[in-house]
Formats: sequence, C-alpha cells, structure tokens
Amino acid sequence: MVYFNKQSTKDIDDFVVGLLIWKKHDLSVIHVLKYRDDIVSICKMLDPKSFHFNTQFPIHKRYGEKVHSYRRNKQTYWYIIYNLDPHVNVYIQRILSNHINAET
Repeated sequence: MVYFNKQSTKDIDDFVVGLLIWKKHDLSVIHVLKYRDDIVSICKMLDPKSFHFNTQFPIHKRYGEKVHSYRRNKQTYWYIIYNLDPHVNVYIQRILSNHINAET
C-alpha cells in the first residue's frame, strides 16, 4: 500500500499551482491535471517493486531512506522520497523536482 503524508500532498498541490501560473509556458488545466495524475500513478506503483534505491543526496536523506527518480522529459526529473515499513508499505515523504528548492 502507498500512503502520502501531508507534505507530499502539499508538494503535489504546489506543483499543480506552479504549472498553472507558469509564465514561460501556457499550460492547459487538462494538461496540468494529467501531469499530476502521471506522478501520482508513479507513486502508487512503488509498493510492488522488488528493489528500492537508497537515497544518495543529503537533501533527500533528510526526508526519507528510499528514492524513485522519474524522468518526465529531458529537463525535468521528479524525486519521490519515501520510507518502507516491514510489510513493504510505502510512506511518501516528499516529491521534489530538480527545478525547485526543497526548502520551500
């Protein structure tokens, strides 16, 4: 099972708003919501994985023990930071982009 904590839910909400008000590209609401759904779908596919990568970057280690990298396009990576319990339930802690500062 995959669980989202409050911060990871806020991360999703924040990037939806950020994409909707982004001045560099005019993105439709439908496009942004599909983008959100794609990331949520990736998150929900983490629990049946047979191997989970350990976090490597200090900023990621502050939020969790495991990381899944999702390459959206050639400029954008999403880092899903999470922890596992003994039953391999996934607890998503943060969802970070390479474009944003994790401290916000």
